[in-house]
Amino acid sequence: MRQIVLDTETTGLSWDKGNRIVEIGCVELVERRPTGRTFQQYLDPEREFEPGAQEVTGLTREFLAGKPRFADVVDEFLEFVDGAELVIHNAAFDIGFLDAELARLGPHYGRMRQRCAVEDSLELARQRYPGQRNSLDALCRRLGVDNSHRQLHGALLDAQLLAEAYLALTAGQGEIGFDSQVQATATIAAAQVVVVADGRPRPRVRVLAEELAAHEARLGQLRAKAGRAIWDVEVTVVAAEMASA
Repeated sequence: MRQIVLDTETTGLSWDKGNRIVEIGCVELVERRPTGRTFQQYLDPEREFEPGAQEVTGLTREFLAGKPRFADVVDEFLEFVDGAELVIHNAAFDIGFLDAELARLGPHYGRMRQRCAVEDSLELARQRYPGQRNSLDALCRRLGVDNSHRQLHGALLDAQLLAEAYLALTAGQGEIGFDSQVQATATIAAAQVVVVADGRPRPRVRVLAEELAAHEARLGQLRAKAGRAIWDVEVTVVAAEMASA
């Protein structure tokens, strides 16, 4: 599984008012592990910043003058992200700006969601922490991600921080496999199929009391993140001597 954690900085809040991207930052994850591959590019927006936007990033029109335009880096950028799942905090904002930039270059570039799946980490955070602040800074504080060096918004820095926060936010998802093939084989051998009232087969796993406690602890963590663990199974606890019989 290949994911790209992505962030953009812009000249203002609304792409439909002609604002442009001034920086793109991307961090690659494969199987939920950073690969060390990144994509970062400052861009000449060919327009001025809206009031207040320049102070957020610390970037200036003078610094960006002469930097590549989006059209100059679009192919390299799309090659980096194509086919991956994009992880973005408040995805509608960044996807809207990226789609607007692609539209300026012609319909043959399509739209970002035609190229990539999109995971909105802001929506994930709102589901896990309803009614709380879920900005990137708030998530970093809550999840123990060190963001003390974040004085200004920067696309690559924010993508790196988001990658850490996202992995902490979704810890346990995609990591439910057995510790070894031997344990997996033993567990499968112990499973029985029982028929419940609706006629569908459901697994019944016979386990020891300590195994059940560990199982429930893991499901508790997953329920806290996802609201419900769909793999909940009916478990029968038997004494150690019965299990080994």
